[in-house]
Amino acid sequence: MKRLMLLAFITVSACGVDGEPTRPTFDAGVWTNGDKVRSGAAVGVEKGPVNVKIGTFGTGVGISL
Repeated sequence: MKRLMLLAFITVSACGVDGEPTRPTFDAGVWTNGDKVRSGAAVGVEKGPVNVKIGTFGTGVGISL
């Protein structure tokens, strides 16, 4: 029963019935600095003005104004 309630909560939260939906994000890039070439990627979630990301160069929490 607890698993069913958890699944229902996750489904309702993800579809946006209870408010703005949580959006997944993905960023990737390539940077050059003199003779070095670096690449990186990050994944995260965004809900309203708040976003949380985890990537190859660390983690971050941001607030968009």
